[in-house]
Parts: sequence; C-alpha cells; structure tokens
Amino acid sequence: MSTSTDETGQTPTNINTVFEDGEWWYVGSSSGRNRVESHNRKNSKRMFVNGKYVPQSHPLWKAGRYKSFDDAAFSSLENYERSTEGMVYIITNPAWPKWVKIGMAVDADDRCNGYQTSSPFRDYEVVATISTNDRRKAEAIAHQIAEGMASDRRNEWFKLKKAQARQVLVQVEEKLNGL
Repeated sequence: MSTSTDETGQTPTNINTVFEDGEWWYVGSSSGRNRVESHNRKNSKRMFVNGKYVPQSHPLWKAGRYKSFDDAAFSSLENYERSTEGMVYIITNPAWPKWVKIGMAVDADDRCNGYQTSSPFRDYEVVATISTNDRRKAEAIAHQIAEGMASDRRNEWFKLKKAQARQVLVQVEEKLNGL
C-alpha cells in the first residue's frame, strides 16, 4: 500500500486514499476498497454543509457542498420559501446572562454559527431545540408562552432562566401535539 506520490506526482488530499495497482483507491469504508472515481461520483449526489452530511429528507436538500445552510438556501431559494419544517431554538450568550433568544431556523446549529461571527469570543450556545413541521407556527407559540413567563422582552430576546426557556419548548411541543 502506498500513499506516496512517486508514481503519479499527485498528493492525495484525503488520508483514506491509497495508490495501489496503478490506481487511486478509497479505503475509508468497512466494505474494502473502492475506486476514488466511484467514491467521488457517489458523493457528488450528496449534500454536505460545513463538512457534515445532510440527508435527502432535509427541506433544503440540494446536492453539493456548502459552507452554511444560508448558502444552500439561497442556491435553492424556492425550496426554502415553501419549506415549513425546521427547529425552534434557545440560544444564550454569557454577555447577557439573564437573557435567552427564542427563534426559528431550518437548522439551529447553523443559525448559531451565524451569530458567532458577531461575537469576538464565539460564545453563543444552543441550549435547547425542538424539531417541528411548522417552524413559524411553533416559534409564534413559543414567543407567546415566553412572554407570559418573562420579566422583560426585547424582540426575540426574553429575560428568562435557561430552565424556564426549556420549559417553554416543552409547552410548545405539548400544544402542537394537542396535549
């Protein structure tokens, strides 16, 4: 097995590739080795966001490699506008210890990554999430419940303890499920 570039003059960018029998092989799976070209062909029909695989069932699914879901969304804007699925999330930042943000997104971690760019400490944290078939409706319910519990509100930011905010999401799920 050789990963050297003596015979080809090429440098592999994937540590799971080797040059054997005059061809490049992918050896990262438990099923033995596959030709790199067939491995690449298979992956060209998959979606990756920030290096993470996204299943075809995702509402913004579109084959390709993207840095964020925003990139993917704007490349398939029609799907984004029609899609109602997603998440309602709670995000906190230690700069505002008594406040939580309750919002909606297709993917909460991706949304949090977007907030990180405005913080020199990259210290926003996703505290809790729920997945829902109608993120807009679920967020509206969450805001209504949180407003009744919070001592103050500034747009999507509520003055709540983390435990209270988590309880908001529990109540949203109960309401959506008719409990």
